Amino acid sequence: MRDVFKALADPTRRAILDGLAERDGQTLFEICGRLTMRHGLGSSRQAVSQHLDVLEQAGLVRTERAGRSKFHYIDRKPLVGLVDRWLADNGKANP
Repeated sequence: MRDVFKALADPTRRAILDGLAERDGQTLFEICGRLTMRHGLGSSRQAVSQHLDVLEQAGLVRTERAGRSKFHYIDRKPLVGLVDRWLADNGKANP
């Protein structure tokens, strides 16, 4: 779970996840373009690729190859676990 918090701590990685949540299955080129156009972030392709690696290691992004292209998809499962952790009632009354 620590990897998820580390991944979410960076604003660029959160912007990448926001972009994938809006339109899943993007290439590195598309992600870089959206970061520049929507968020004014001029990160290099190498920097964005490193951010994607961190997100993938945390289980928040998965990739699929199709020919020469690599597509990135958001994986919400780790986020559901975080939300469930704090939203679960567990039979306790709220003060």
